Amino acid sequence: MNVKVINKSNFELPSYQTPLSAGLDLRANITDAIQMKSLERVLVPTGLYIELPAGFEAQIRPRSGLAFKNGITVLNSPGTIDADYRGEIKVLLVNLSTEIFEIKSGERIAQMVISKHENITWQLTDELSSTERGQGGYGSTGTK
Repeated sequence: MNVKVINKSNFELPSYQTPLSAGLDLRANITDAIQMKSLERVLVPTGLYIELPAGFEAQIRPRSGLAFKNGITVLNSPGTIDADYRGEIKVLLVNLSTEIFEIKSGERIAQMVISKHENITWQLTDELSSTERGQGGYGSTGTK
């Protein structure tokens, strides 16, 4: 699938790190490093603008290494970029560690996965079909 992109960043376009990768790594496109304090959240620009086809979205997800090693994650994970959005892709990060974390220009801060989705039409009803689970919610299926 071809996706139109405007690259106003100082870096090459995101690419897949391995042939079977689902996500493209997004880089921080900043002039000065950002010092993220514990529990601080920041909106980090990427310099990228995309035009997705109808029926697709871009999901912004954490990078597992940053999350595990540094406690840096995408706050609204996954963030959604709709097909009709034309603004700059920015990544909402939060520092869940107790240490200050520095984001440097060009650092890979998140990954973007392009996903197909469906739009629905509501069908108003007074009852739903029954299932074995029924209304069992959080924790209802056990832990083992």
